[in-house]
Amino acid sequence: MILSTILYNICFLLSIQEGYAFTTSGAGTTVSRSPVSEKPEYQQEVEIELPNLVLLFDRITQASPLAKQVIEHGNNGDGRLGFEFVDDEHPEVLWRKIESNKRKTVHKIEKADSFQNVKVPLLRFRSTINGPCIGERFSHILTHIDERKQWDDQVKENYEIYPIDPTHDYCRLDNAILCDEERFGKCKRIGVGYTETKQGIIAPREQLILGGMQEYENGATVLWGTEMSESQNHLFPEGKRHVRAHSHMFAATLAPTGTDSFDVEYLLQMDVGGGLPYFMITPAIISTVKNLFKYVEDYYAGGEGSELDMYLKQKYEKDNEYDEIESLLKEGDMVIDHKHPILIDNESILFTP
Repeated sequence: MILSTILYNICFLLSIQEGYAFTTSGAGTTVSRSPVSEKPEYQQEVEIELPNLVLLFDRITQASPLAKQVIEHGNNGDGRLGFEFVDDEHPEVLWRKIESNKRKTVHKIEKADSFQNVKVPLLRFRSTINGPCIGERFSHILTHIDERKQWDDQVKENYEIYPIDPTHDYCRLDNAILCDEERFGKCKRIGVGYTETKQGIIAPREQLILGGMQEYENGATVLWGTEMSESQNHLFPEGKRHVRAHSHMFAATLAPTGTDSFDVEYLLQMDVGGGLPYFMITPAIISTVKNLFKYVEDYYAGGEGSELDMYLKQKYEKDNEYDEIESLLKEGDMVIDHKHPILIDNESILFTP
């Protein structure tokens, strides 16, 4: 099903009827960025509207008590993170149970009808994973083409077109989520991505999305996204247009529950477009998310020689080299260009499949 291909791009929030985060009062600012392309004719800068990310996160925390917990306590270091400490007794959204089995990788699945007055249901998945809580690796599984193909055989294109520097002044103006680190954590990545699915049982779909990653001092991570509004269609790459799928809600919250375990709450509300009824689509979405989490479970199990093991070793070496450079800088024995590769995260953690 094409649903698996748009799963990450499923990332994205807010209904046409209710208004995208981009069209809400106080939507933020615009930035000028060049696309990622080796072709000179595609290097011209374009205007990108940044959404009202405060509104976006308010809606995420309304539906995800784990996200609310992380945002409220993600930097206080008291260790009270995870499903054990969430408040399920006073939900802000009316949930209906679909599945519940503590022995399964995805141990609880629920749905909420008419969230944001959208005709398709909001789905909520909960899972507990054994392994280090590294949000970048979770994003990598969702977005890197080689990883994506391990659990998604329909992906055709998924890449970051316009990376945005979250530390630049244009991102910090009127966008509290990018500058209020005490409340929202540190924005580690933000950018615009494009996704296209293969021809399958139904025709190809495409999406244009803006997503990012917030990190917290105690190791928690919130991955978030919002579909770009129609006014941003100039950001689409050249080529044939396809039916556009709309993701009305996406968030994946990772909260460490120990030194080698973490809880994940995954929100998803999407319309694949083309008038397909949601009661036919929902079972396929559920199946795809289960496949994703099974792969996540195996990936984070790690082990000697695994991709996770190699990542951790490389990160350790990189951190040590960075610490050595920082020490020399502090001692005044070295001057370094801030574009030095050690100081750059070259890995695209968004939109690579």
